[in-house]
Amino acid sequence: MIRITGMNSGLDTEAIIQELASARSMKVENMKKSQTKMSWKMDAWKELNTKIYDFYTSTLDSMRLKSGYKSMKTTVSDESVAKVVSDGNTMKGTQKLEVKSLASSAFMSGGKISAFSHDEETGTDSYTASGSVTSGTTLYQLGLTTSDEEKINFTVKVGDKTTDMTFAQSATIQDVLDQLKKAGLNANFDEKNQRIYLGAKEDGAAGNFEITGVGENGAQALKALGLDVNATEEDLKAHATPGVDAEIVLNGITYKGATNSFTINGLSIEVQKITSEPVTLHTDTDTSGIYDKIKEFLKKYNELINEMDKLYNAEDASKYKPLSNEEKDEMSETEVKEWEDKIKSALLRRDGTLSSISDVLKMTMLEGVTLDSGKKMVLSMYEINTLSYFNAKENEKNAYHIFGDPDDADTKAEKDKLKAAIAENPDEVIEFFTKLSQTMYDKLHDRMGSTDYSSAFTVYNDKEMKKEYESYKTKIEEEQKKMNAYIDNWYSKFSKMETALAKMQSKSTAITGMLGGN
Repeated sequence: MIRITGMNSGLDTEAIIQELASARSMKVENMKKSQTKMSWKMDAWKELNTKIYDFYTSTLDSMRLKSGYKSMKTTVSDESVAKVVSDGNTMKGTQKLEVKSLASSAFMSGGKISAFSHDEETGTDSYTASGSVTSGTTLYQLGLTTSDEEKINFTVKVGDKTTDMTFAQSATIQDVLDQLKKAGLNANFDEKNQRIYLGAKEDGAAGNFEITGVGENGAQALKALGLDVNATEEDLKAHATPGVDAEIVLNGITYKGATNSFTINGLSIEVQKITSEPVTLHTDTDTSGIYDKIKEFLKKYNELINEMDKLYNAEDASKYKPLSNEEKDEMSETEVKEWEDKIKSALLRRDGTLSSISDVLKMTMLEGVTLDSGKKMVLSMYEINTLSYFNAKENEKNAYHIFGDPDDADTKAEKDKLKAAIAENPDEVIEFFTKLSQTMYDKLHDRMGSTDYSSAFTVYNDKEMKKEYESYKTKIEEEQKKMNAYIDNWYSKFSKMETALAKMQSKSTAITGMLGGN
């Protein structure tokens, strides 16, 4: 719409109307700013909820189960013999281990191959220089002088499987390798060393293999390919190493396997060396593993509770509002970022939902649990406490520390009571922390249930906030329509005034003309 105003009155009607509509325009702008702030708050809650959910699913889910504690450790008297890892079901005690043999795969290193040439003029045969053979060299070029009708046959036995192979003299080394692979072997030709190398695909004795040339042609072909283990010349002879099963004796019982790894009664044993005499495996409670597990739990809890306290105790930013595009244009990028960061840092300040979730975690840690024996226990019994109000850093006043932990410079104690308790009664310590974690897990689970206001696994009213955010959109559209109508109404009034003034001016001019005026 083209609006022409002020032509007769001389008034800046555009400016007047904008001034008249400024209050309504400010109302629309404030609604947009409130919607932006709501969007930021939703993002802030989403980020915090992710951290709470991660703590719930990763830390607490592991801590609440006894299987989550790697509570047993096995040491080997000679660590060069074997590596041993215990699971939670391994029995305490000392065992004897002997390693009779290590597993190996069957392998064959072929003899050196040379190409064979025939001099038609002299009728003599001679070998060409070393290095001239490639994977494309044919059996004929290796010295096989059979006709195409005469076949070259091999029998390949890999484990319990036997494969018959047939070739013509025109077959290449690669053709032979391909057939050997199909028969169940790894096969390769090394042009640099002019040798074929074969290996079993299966470890241990089950992968042992044998190649036999059938008839005179087969025997000659096997020799030409360097795969004859009975060749008289050392350089042309193939050397075969059979696959061997690993064999160990644990506490008098013999175990065999195709690999050097054994899993026996909770022990994962990786043997590395044959023994001349038995070595000792000693299994006991892994006190350091339990300690580290609890220490990691406290670290994750502290990170979460410190973040929640920081958000709740943030500096007041109620005087700051999101910036309009016009306001941003008057500021530098750095100033805009600092302004918006100030608002975002305080979005959850004194938030009631945040306070209630934080209180759930804090009260669980403070109240402790009752063991199956009926004994009531709290964290302070292990000298796991928060620092004094004056010693703690800002927003870290609810963080727990293990007093006596040498890695924690903020704590001082004569001894580490947690470490001592684990060494003395590890089962009781594990029971305490599994029950503590289970209690916290259950309470968070209750808070994360789906409702009319929140989605599943969400601790805040995300549905309600989304609904409120969408309502701003409707309100802004409605208010914008009202403002546009208000402006149009004023333009209409000024237009009528201008029309009236134009008519008056026209009449005045006509009267002046009739009276003979200039």
